[in-house]
Amino acid sequence: MRKDVTSGAGRSARDHETRDRLLKAAERQFAERGFRRVTVRDICRAARANVAAVNYHFGGKEGLYREVLGLATEVVRSTTDAGRKAGEGCPPEEKLRRYFSVFLQKALAPGHENLHHLIQREIDDPTAALDTFVEEAVRPRVEYLASIVAEMTGRDRSDPLVLRCVGSILPQVLVYVRQNAIAERLGFRFRGSHADIEQAAQHIAAFSAAGVRAIAIGPM
Repeated sequence: MRKDVTSGAGRSARDHETRDRLLKAAERQFAERGFRRVTVRDICRAARANVAAVNYHFGGKEGLYREVLGLATEVVRSTTDAGRKAGEGCPPEEKLRRYFSVFLQKALAPGHENLHHLIQREIDDPTAALDTFVEEAVRPRVEYLASIVAEMTGRDRSDPLVLRCVGSILPQVLVYVRQNAIAERLGFRFRGSHADIEQAAQHIAAFSAAGVRAIAIGPM
């Protein structure tokens, strides 16, 4: 997905440092304000870099944005891979439980807050990079969950009912991974401890499995 404009042995340690500062500054600014509201000058000022540095290292603002979104893609993809590995050889409901346990552990781990906000910005205000993000990050996640639902129902993964079930399963995690002032005021509490995560994963898996099986035997 990402194109490193100046990769190679010729890049100095100072170049690497500048490049890293640009990535960190861009990640923060794109997450806070989105691609269109951030200028190259904003990023370079925050990174303490010359305005020509973005073009030198990334070929321009769009290249820098794709690089930052590529970091988010790697986080999503690695989470899916880890969740799939954790569930290998397990029954479908246990696959779901293990997947969401891994998902919540990684989503709530410190250090990825800006990337989560960046993904939401891209969803709310898509750029030309969205298609690549969907294909490399989102589709593998959906296909894995679809394979679990298909296993539960005996249907093909491409069956519209299977895809609708996936669409009902995935959003359940949002109340756990986003700060939600309304939910807290209504009494919903989730602090993200290991016990909280395991309890949430168990609930999502049990609730989802019951729903999938009820839908599968009910009227189309």
